[in-house]
Amino acid sequence: MSERIVTVVPDAAALAAAAADHLLAVVEATLARRDVAHVALAGGSTPRAANALLSAPPRRDALDWSRVVFWFGDERCVPPDDADSNYRMNRETLLDPLKIPTSHVHRMRGEDDPTAAAADYDVVLRRELGERPRLDLVLLGMGPEGHTASLFPGTVAGIDNDKSCIAHYVPKLGKWRITLTPRAINDARNVAVTAGGAEKADALHEVLQGVRDADTYPAQIVRPHDGELRWIVDEAAASRLSA
Repeated sequence: MSERIVTVVPDAAALAAAAADHLLAVVEATLARRDVAHVALAGGSTPRAANALLSAPPRRDALDWSRVVFWFGDERCVPPDDADSNYRMNRETLLDPLKIPTSHVHRMRGEDDPTAAAADYDVVLRRELGERPRLDLVLLGMGPEGHTASLFPGTVAGIDNDKSCIAHYVPKLGKWRITLTPRAINDARNVAVTAGGAEKADALHEVLQGVRDADTYPAQIVRPHDGELRWIVDEAAASRLSA
């Protein structure tokens, strides 16, 4: 298991900037070794703010974006133009501004039957990245109850980790979600998790320093097998962490 790095920044603006700069650094290092970098995007307020920074100078001009292929860590079961769609948010704030071609964007089809959509995504991942898909960077957030991607409390124990993508029903939400599995996340070469705000302080403490209980705090599952794990958090979220 790789070492965990925790970076603490002052506030939400610094959190977005640190997330954007980490993506640039990882992708730049990847492109120095390979022709293409594969990045899984996340939903949420911090990714939205980071995307705004990435799609504007000077960060926009720091990479050859034509060499980046984008994936998604999870998706709500809604059409791609729905206000709740992770794809829509990323398309409007990053993919369209950077003029990323559709051939370099693999979205989860939230408008389809969830189980079929997850199975299709699993097939595409394996087709593009091999039988044991390995993404170069998976971007994640963490909710105030400790969820990450669409892995919510009480849903982790029964996950089929033979697959890279699954659909499951989240009783707390009363809805289906499509998500990368713990295996797919932990097979990545780099994983970055962002968390900001005082409302996440208790969960962050449990995830990073509490007793191991991933079904209660799913973000505990994020432990890359052979890759770098970086937590980027603001001071409010980190307020309960011990040195």
